Order: sequence, then structure tokens, then C-alpha cells
Amino acid sequence: MEIKAVIIAVVLVVVIGFIAAAILSYASKVFAIEVDPTVSKIREELPGANCGGCGFAGCDDYANALGADHSLDCTKCVVGGPAVAAKIADILGVAAGTAEKQVAVVHCNGTTEAAKTVMAYQGINSCKAAKNVFGGMNACHYGCLGLGDCVEACQFDSIGIVDGVAMVNRDTCTACGACARACPNSLITVTPAKNIVFVRCSNEDLGKDAMAACLNACIGCGKCEKACKFDACHVENHLSHIDPDKCKNCGMCAKACPTHAIINLRLAALAKKRAEKAAEAKAEESKEAAV
Repeated sequence: MEIKAVIIAVVLVVVIGFIAAAILSYASKVFAIEVDPTVSKIREELPGANCGGCGFAGCDDYANALGADHSLDCTKCVVGGPAVAAKIADILGVAAGTAEKQVAVVHCNGTTEAAKTVMAYQGINSCKAAKNVFGGMNACHYGCLGLGDCVEACQFDSIGIVDGVAMVNRDTCTACGACARACPNSLITVTPAKNIVFVRCSNEDLGKDAMAACLNACIGCGKCEKACKFDACHVENHLSHIDPDKCKNCGMCAKACPTHAIINLRLAALAKKRAEKAAEAKAEESKEAAV
């Protein structure tokens, strides 16, 4: 009797399973949402980083938007760059346009030697956490806290902390903007890679107070503004700003800056090469002396 009851129970479960499967199968067909094949093709071309650099929630969201509106700019994927833009344009049957390379720029040069420290921070290893403690451990409340929230946010290993300040690897940066969104002091912006002259300071205090906090601070003296022949450099709120659309990368503003708050990457690269050559020469002399 017990065996018969077990068999009946098993049969009932199997029958119910078949009925439920049939109902689910029918429901999946009736209530199925048709997927636009164009969207699927676009999604296959997108890198899947879901970084948000395109201005959408992720790759799926961007693909859906492109599928719904073919006039939408198909060059927004900063990770995929021109190659992905061209493939998407081909799928949509539109012109790809131009996708100018962008990079992240850190507007701070408050190195460990230049920036004045006012307290020893021993809390959570996070810039946001440190900022909540009287604005951070440095006298400059505008500057880089150097605890690496931007580093954690970057999916491409393109930013790191060097001498207490965040530094971007322009060769590998995809301009996704994740580092900019992670920075509690809003020190990072995304600008055209062609611009190699920019202000590495965000301090809006008066010159005397800015210098007291950091030796590399902009003091708002206006010498950069006078040196610029292209109306690209202006001082606002005691801080120099360079218009990337007007800047010609001449470097005259950087040359005029008394505190080196403006950097010219061309000169910085040359200085780095000279330093490397000097180090190599010194190492060679040491080898010869040892022999």
C-alpha cells in the first residue's frame, strides 16, 4: 500500500511538472519581448566595460538607445574608440563621424614635498573617508588626498598614485571618466588628448593662502593670462583656467607661471628624457670606476 502511494505521488509530481512546463512554454511565447536584431549586433561590438563613459548606464543601455534612435552619436564609446564607432555606424548605415581621443587630467600637483600636511590620517584608506575628517590631512582642502579612490575606480589600470598625487597614464587611458566620478574633490576632468598644456591646481584661495598650503599652487597672479596670445588662459576665482578649444599648446603660459602650476607635457617629457640619460650616464661611470 505504501509503495502504491509513493508511485502515485511520483506520477502526480511528474504530471504537474509537465503541465507547468507546458504553461511556461506557452507563456514565454505569448509574452515574449521581441529583441531588435540591430540592438543585438550593436551590443556585440561594444566592449562590455559598462564604464558609463558614453553617458549611459552601460553597454546595454547605449545599444538600446542607438537602436531606438539611429541619429544618436555612435562615437560615444570611449573604450572602443574609432574602431567600434565605425562598426556601429556600419550596422546603422550612418556616417561614423570623428571620435577625438580623450584623456583624464588631474588638476593637482600637491606632491609630498610641496603640499603641507596638517595631521596624520589613520582612518579608512579612502579619499572620501579622509575628506570627512576636517577636509583631509593636507592644508590644501582642494588637492589630491592620495589614497587612491580613483585607482580603485579605474578598470584599465591607467591611473596611480605617484609622490602623493594621482597620475594618469595617457597611453592607456580610455577617458571613461570613472576616476573623475570617484574623486571627492573633483580634481579630474576628461579633455582632448591633443591638449598637452593644462593647469595642475584647483586651489581657489588667495595667492598667499594657496602658497602657504602648497608650494606648487596657482596664486592667481595673471602672468599666464598676459602671456597667452590666443585668449585661452584666464584667471577666475584666483585660479588659472585654460580653454582647451582655444589652446594652441604653445606653452607660453607654463613658461610664465612662477609656481609651475601650469604644466607643458612636451617640456616635461624632454626633462624626463634628460633625467633618464643623466642617470644612465652616472650608472655607466660607476661601472667604469668599479672596473
